[in-house]
Amino acid sequence: MFEPWKLKDFDVGGGLAAGAAQGGDDGGWIDTTVPGDTHLALQRAGRIGDPFLGRNEAAAAWIEGREWWWRTRFEAALPAAGERVELLFEGLDTFASIYLNGRLLGATDNMFRAWRFEVGALLRAAGGNELAICFAPATASVAHQPQLLWPMAAEKIAASRRNLMRKAQFGWGWDWGPNLPTVGVWQPVRIERHQQARIAALRFATVALGTGHAELRIDLALEHLADAKDLQATIRLFDPNRVLLVEQTVAIEREASLTLKIADPQLWWTADLGAQPLYQLEAELHQGPQPLDSAQRTVGIRTLTLDTSDDPAEPGSQFFRFVLNGVPLFARGACWIPASSFVAEVAESRYRALLEDAVRANMNMMRVWGGGIYEADAFYAHCDRLGLLVWQDFMFACAPYPQSDTAFVDNVRQEVTQQVRRLRHHACLALWCGNNESQVIQHLINSMGGGQTALEGRLYYDEIIPAVLANEDAVTPYWPGSPWGGSNPNSMKSGDVHDWMVWHGFPPVPDQTFVGELDRSPEGVAYTRYAEDSGRFISEFGIHGAPAMQTLRRWMDADDLKLGSEGFLDRIKDHPKDKVNGMLIPVTGLPQTLEQYIDYTMLVQAEGLKFGIEHFRRRKPHCAGALIWQFNDCWPCISWSLVDYDGVAKASYHATARAFSPLLASFKVVGEQAELWITNDRLRVVSGTAEIAVLRFAGGQDWQVLLPYSLPANSSQRVWRGRVPQGALDRVLCVRDLGSAFPENRHLLAPVKDLQLAPGAAPQMTVTQQGPHELEVVLQASSYLLMVQLESPVPGSQFSDNHFDLRPGVARHVTIRNSASPLSPQHLSVRCWNQQLP
Repeated sequence: MFEPWKLKDFDVGGGLAAGAAQGGDDGGWIDTTVPGDTHLALQRAGRIGDPFLGRNEAAAAWIEGREWWWRTRFEAALPAAGERVELLFEGLDTFASIYLNGRLLGATDNMFRAWRFEVGALLRAAGGNELAICFAPATASVAHQPQLLWPMAAEKIAASRRNLMRKAQFGWGWDWGPNLPTVGVWQPVRIERHQQARIAALRFATVALGTGHAELRIDLALEHLADAKDLQATIRLFDPNRVLLVEQTVAIEREASLTLKIADPQLWWTADLGAQPLYQLEAELHQGPQPLDSAQRTVGIRTLTLDTSDDPAEPGSQFFRFVLNGVPLFARGACWIPASSFVAEVAESRYRALLEDAVRANMNMMRVWGGGIYEADAFYAHCDRLGLLVWQDFMFACAPYPQSDTAFVDNVRQEVTQQVRRLRHHACLALWCGNNESQVIQHLINSMGGGQTALEGRLYYDEIIPAVLANEDAVTPYWPGSPWGGSNPNSMKSGDVHDWMVWHGFPPVPDQTFVGELDRSPEGVAYTRYAEDSGRFISEFGIHGAPAMQTLRRWMDADDLKLGSEGFLDRIKDHPKDKVNGMLIPVTGLPQTLEQYIDYTMLVQAEGLKFGIEHFRRRKPHCAGALIWQFNDCWPCISWSLVDYDGVAKASYHATARAFSPLLASFKVVGEQAELWITNDRLRVVSGTAEIAVLRFAGGQDWQVLLPYSLPANSSQRVWRGRVPQGALDRVLCVRDLGSAFPENRHLLAPVKDLQLAPGAAPQMTVTQQGPHELEVVLQASSYLLMVQLESPVPGSQFSDNHFDLRPGVARHVTIRNSASPLSPQHLSVRCWNQQLP
C-alpha cells in the first residue's frame, strides 16, 4: 500500500519551509524502511559507518541534534458512506508532527503508544497521497521543562533529560550500552477502515481451576464510530488442536462479558514443569449479517499468583514466590534488555534464538527491564510457546519522573492502558512491576542526606498504574518497583532484592538499613559475599565478563585489540573501567593480555554466578527466585551478559545452565566442613545414588562415598555432611549422579590461580560430522582439566555444553549445531585452563 519510504535531515525548523511536508525539495532524500531507524538508513546510504563498529559510536552523535523527515506516498479509496478511515501508527520515536497532503494531522510525544488519526476528509480521489512525518530532536523538545534531578547521576540525566519524555531510557547510554538515541518510525504503519464500531479490547483470563475443569472469563469492549445499534459479538474458543470448544453470540452495546467452564483443560506450564498448550480465542463483531470487525488472541489456561505471606521458618520475613496452577515455583532466569540499541531492527528470528537459548539454560522466567521497551509481540508469543514466564517492568528506570504536569501524567496513563491491553492475555505474563530501582535510589539518597524527600514519580507506581490495572487486568499480580519490600526497598526480609554487594561493593540490607559502607576492595566485591544474602527473591545480581575473542575481532579495530586501548575501553561503559580487577585479584590474578582478560573475566563471571545461584537455590523455599543481570546485549561490548551481541554464549551461560538444572547437587563449604545439598524443582520425588569424592588433579582420589538419596518434590535438603582439606591446592571436591540425574558438580578448595593443575595438559578430542550443520564431539583426559572450552569461529554455533571441567577417565559428549551456517571439524578447536600454566 505504501510506496518506499525516504528520509532527509534539516536544520531544526527547516524542513517545513523547504516543502518537506508536501512533496517539495526532492534532492538528498535517502531510502529507509518501516519499521526502521534513522541510524540504520544512514548506514545503508553510506553517510555514517556502522555505529557498533570500531570507534564509530561518537561519530554518530550529530544525528540526535537534527530534524528528521520521513515520507512516503500511498493510494487509498475515499471513504464509503458511514465509513471511518484511520491512519494507525503503532510506534513513532518520539516527538513527531504528522502531515497528510500538506495538512497537519497531529503530533505525538510517546514512543510507547500507538496513535490513530482520522484521515477520510483529507484523502485524495486521484494522484495519491503524501504522508510526511517530522521528528524533532528529543532532548531539545523537552528543554523548556523544569529539570528533575537526583544528586547521584545528575549530570547524565541533565544532559539527556530522559526522565522528562516517554522514550526508551537506555538510548542515552547505560553502564552497558552506548549513547545512540534512536529516531524514526519504529513500528508498522497501516490504514484501517471501520463501519459503525470496532473492537477496542479483548480480554481473556483464567478465573479458577477446579477438579477437572477451568473457569474462564472473556471480556469485549467496543469503540463506537457512529450511533450503532443492534450489535452482536460471536465468541469462539478453540483448543490446541483447533477443535471448537465454545461458540456463543451475545448482544453488545459497549461491553460484554462471558464466564465459561471448560472441562478437562490442558494447563499451561513453564518449560521445566510441563507442556505449553495454547488455545485460540476469536471475537467477531457484526450488525445483522454484516461483519464489522474481528480480533484474535492466543491464550493459555493457567492460574498464577504471588505469595507474600509470612515465612514461619524465618520469623519477621515474608515469602515472595510465584504460584503457578497451585504450585510454588523457584524462578530461574535473567533480566532482558533490548536485543539491539536500534530496537526497530530486532527480527522475530533474533527473539526466537535468544529465548530458545534461555530455555536451553534451564530458565523459566525473563524480567523485561524498565529502561528499555515494552517488547514486540513476537517476544511474548515465543515466551508463551517456550514456557518462559515474563516479569514485565513498566518503562521507568533509575530516575525521578514528573508528576505535577497533567499532560505528562495523562500520557503515561494512556501508555499504561494500551500496553496492559496489548499484553494481558499472554499465558507467560507473571507480574506487572512499576519501575526499576527508583524507590531504592530515593531511599539511598534520603539515608545519605538524613531527609525524607518523597519520590517524584510515586504517583505512577502507587496510584496511576494500580488504577489502570484494577480496570484492565486485576488478575496479574502487581509490584510497585524492583527492588521493593519492607521498610527498605532492598530489604532481605520481604519482597525482591537487587544484590550489588558483589561487583559494586554495596553493603547488605538485612532489614531496614544498609550495614557497613561501600567497599570496592577485593574482599568487598568477592562473589563469596552472595552467601551473605538472605533475600526472598533476587531479581538482579551479576558480574562482568568479556565476550569471546571472535566477537571482539568482528567489531573492534585490529589496533584496539589490546588492554588499555581507547577502543577497548569504549566497550566498557561501567565506571571505573577497571572495576573487575577487584574480583580478579584473589581468583585469577590480573591479566597481562587481552586474551587473558577474556579468559579471566569469563571464569570469574561463571564461578561467581554458579556460587550465587547455588546459594539462592539451597535456601528454597525461603528464597524463591534468582534472575541474573543480564541475559543479552544491545551491542558488542563487555558487560554482565550471558550471551553476547553476536549470540555467542559466554562461559557463564553454560555455568548458569548447569546451576539452573531442575535437579541440582551443590556443595556448601565453610572451612573444612562440607555439606552436599540436593535441590529438586520437579513435581515428583527423585531418587538416585550420588558419588562424592575428593579427586587429585594429577589422577586418583583421596576417598569416595556412594550416597543413596530420595528427595521430596519441590524441595531442597542437605543430604550429606563431611570434612574436606581446607586450602588444598592439588585436589577438588566432586559429585555426580550414577544415573546422570543431575549435572556433575565440584567445589574448588583454593583459588584458581593457586591450584596445582597438571600444567600443559590438554583434552583428547574426537569429532564426527553428523550433517552439514551438526558435529558430535567426544572429549577425554588423562588428568583433571579445568574449564575445557570448545571454540568455533562461526557465529550462532550452539554447544550442548561448554566451559566445563573434565575428569580423567570420564568421556564427555558435546553436540554442536548451527542452523544458519555449515560446520566443519577443521574449524573446531579445544583448549583448557591447564594449557595456560607454565
